[in-house]
Amino acid sequence: MNSFPARNVTHGSGSHAAVPEQPGAPTTPVPLPLGWGQGSSGTIYDYIRVATFAIGPDGRIAQWSDRAAEFFGVPAAEAVGADPITAFIPRELWQRGRARLERILSGEEWVGTAPYRDQAGAESLAEVYAMPASADGSATCLAVDLGRLRAIETDLAASEAVIGQTPTGFFLFDTDLKLQRVNAAFAAGVGRSPAALQGLAPGDVFRPSDADRLLLALRKVLTGQEPVLDLRLSGPVRAARPSAGRDEDQRTWAVSLYRLTAAGGRPIGVAGQVQDVTSRHIAEREAAGVRRSLALLNEASTHIGSTLDLETTAKELLDVIVPQFCDVATVDLYTALLTGDSAPLSANPESGELRRVAVSSVVGNAPSVLGSERGGVRVAEAGGTLCYPPRSPHARALRTGRSVVPQPGPDPLLRSTLVVPLVARDQVLGLVQLSRAIGSEPFDAREVAIAEELVARAAVCVDNARLYRREHERALILQRSLLPPGNPAASGLEIARRYLPSNNNTEVGGDWFDVIPLPGSRTALVIGDVMGRGLRAAVAMGQLRTAVRTLAMLDLDPEEVLSALDEIARGLGNDEDPDRSSAEVYLATCVYAVYDAVKQRCTFANAGHLPPVLLAPGQGARTITVPPGLPLGVGGEPFEEVTVDLPEGAVLALYTDGLVESRKHQLDEGIDAFRAALAAGSERIEELCDQVLDELNPHHGEDDIALLMAKVKALPKGSVGDWRFPSEPTSVAKAREAACGWLLERGLDELVDTSELLVSELVTNALRHGRGEIRLRLLRDKTMVCEVWDDAYAQPRQRRAQETDEGGRGLQLVSLLAERWGSRRTPKGKIVWFELAL
Repeated sequence: MNSFPARNVTHGSGSHAAVPEQPGAPTTPVPLPLGWGQGSSGTIYDYIRVATFAIGPDGRIAQWSDRAAEFFGVPAAEAVGADPITAFIPRELWQRGRARLERILSGEEWVGTAPYRDQAGAESLAEVYAMPASADGSATCLAVDLGRLRAIETDLAASEAVIGQTPTGFFLFDTDLKLQRVNAAFAAGVGRSPAALQGLAPGDVFRPSDADRLLLALRKVLTGQEPVLDLRLSGPVRAARPSAGRDEDQRTWAVSLYRLTAAGGRPIGVAGQVQDVTSRHIAEREAAGVRRSLALLNEASTHIGSTLDLETTAKELLDVIVPQFCDVATVDLYTALLTGDSAPLSANPESGELRRVAVSSVVGNAPSVLGSERGGVRVAEAGGTLCYPPRSPHARALRTGRSVVPQPGPDPLLRSTLVVPLVARDQVLGLVQLSRAIGSEPFDAREVAIAEELVARAAVCVDNARLYRREHERALILQRSLLPPGNPAASGLEIARRYLPSNNNTEVGGDWFDVIPLPGSRTALVIGDVMGRGLRAAVAMGQLRTAVRTLAMLDLDPEEVLSALDEIARGLGNDEDPDRSSAEVYLATCVYAVYDAVKQRCTFANAGHLPPVLLAPGQGARTITVPPGLPLGVGGEPFEEVTVDLPEGAVLALYTDGLVESRKHQLDEGIDAFRAALAAGSERIEELCDQVLDELNPHHGEDDIALLMAKVKALPKGSVGDWRFPSEPTSVAKAREAACGWLLERGLDELVDTSELLVSELVTNALRHGRGEIRLRLLRDKTMVCEVWDDAYAQPRQRRAQETDEGGRGLQLVSLLAERWGSRRTPKGKIVWFELAL
């Protein structure tokens, strides 16, 4: 059996070839020519099955390689010497196979297919290359598995079709992350030819930021991690036919990366699929912008207008739009808007004065925000006032009521600005300025429309707050106008009073108090609270206060005053409108007290109000027990009086429930805290009043507070002269003499003549029209008061005397000479009095 000629080739490391040894010569390695060496892992044998064997001249297998043993599944020991036809070819093909083998051995080279049984015994097809050796009649054969070869051929054709013909871009990076192959679609997408892209790195194709991201993703995939899907890259692309003024186009790609592996799992590179998603990216960005805009409008609907305060509403608008919509924003409102002026804001809107009520910024040191000179025009800080130049974009927005996008200003931190006027009910209320910093996109048409919608919603809330503030200011003015101005004067009393609206700044309440001077060195102290809030409560309070002053001048007892007020309160609720199903009920609480400075005695009547508190010298503060009665407007029950002596230096405190009542504690706890604050306060009544408010008001302040304090000051010694005379004619002269002597003793000489005449008239009237003992009393306080008492109930009435009448002119004379005069009832009769200025 012939064998292959021997070859002097070593199968060593592959870096050197062995040469025949020569006697006496040293053995030295000879470098191999370039390209020679041991093959690395990954050869053609990893993909196709190849086998070699030799057939001797006798038609038997002469040599059988290891690959042939693996290919056919027959070891060399069994194959060598065997007939290849009977060993590997099915029986039905033996005759044809034998004929073919004879021709090969006779020197005919043959290439063709031949069936065979593989290692598992299955029939397969091999492509055989038979190369006869003409010298000895043997043949060397090379067998290739045709099934695997055709599969590789099909895979290559499919890959070529996919990469070359699909409109989607494909590229292939090798293990050095250099481009090895790209298709025409990818080359066109990046604006280069396929040949120009060969061997380029990612940084040569994409922008640095995108190239770094792509490199990171390539390394991640190459190291065996999961594929990277939908990696977004963007950048300018040079057009093949650039248009005028535009030679680059901004594109966005979605890249998916997959690892390429050879047989045995060896990585050979990274393949990428590239899809141009510019249109989808633009659509997604616009859809995201629409979603953000809708979310912004939804937030504005729930956040703006939570209060009826102008400044708070402006700040709420900025909280919504900064930084979600812009980087810097300001709100300017007309100054007249903030003062509650009901007149038109400005006949020439662009020239009106505005106040910057709110500022918000995420840009540090922006001159437009901090307040500085900008283009020669002073920029207001938050809370400052400003007027825009007539030809400025801001003035144009105020004049036209339309948004303006001014040219970029000198501010180096801001890129674009939008000025939107605040318009509600066809009236310009101010403007909102929105700016974006450098690095942000400028305002587009859609964002301008969103800004206008946001500002329009805020404008309605601002206008509601403006109308509310105007009505609130009017109600407060009305309420304060109905309260006594300053500290009113009172005989024998030092007065201090405070009125504080509620802290929540909502509607005005119906709390009121009054100090009414009465004849005879007496003073009426009144405090009350109309139930409810708002303008109606303030109006009802004004009506009741007017009624109290009127009733007080009639010199009625406290219980009679409250009874009359009860009737008046019920009359306020009568509704004669037939269209209304029920009348509105006005209820109020009230304490009416009359202090007599001569007797240092105070008489109280209470209509459902909190009890007065008395702080006597050397004692703790205590409440005065006065039968509370029913509130005014309820009716059906009489009121009771209580009289209390007040020592000098005592402090009497009348108050409303806002001072002592709160959701945080019980009413009794509040009254106890009020008494403790009184007892620990200053001896000066003004300071005491402030200390009480400082102590109690911060704890609640949920309602209006009215506080009236009166400190007893005894009249100076000798301020009162009191005489009693019998009902006889000689008493007139005695009364004149007593009055003149009393005045002269006190240095009131200028009042002697007038007093003598008027005392004579009043005593004469008491003698003629009255009965019982006559009493004369002179009081010196802020004025000189003369009182004449008798036991008759008939009140004197001034009338115009006719020329023929002998009398009837005495009261006319009193009215002409006295500052004031009048009469009041007593339990046993009446008092007629007059006053003379000192």
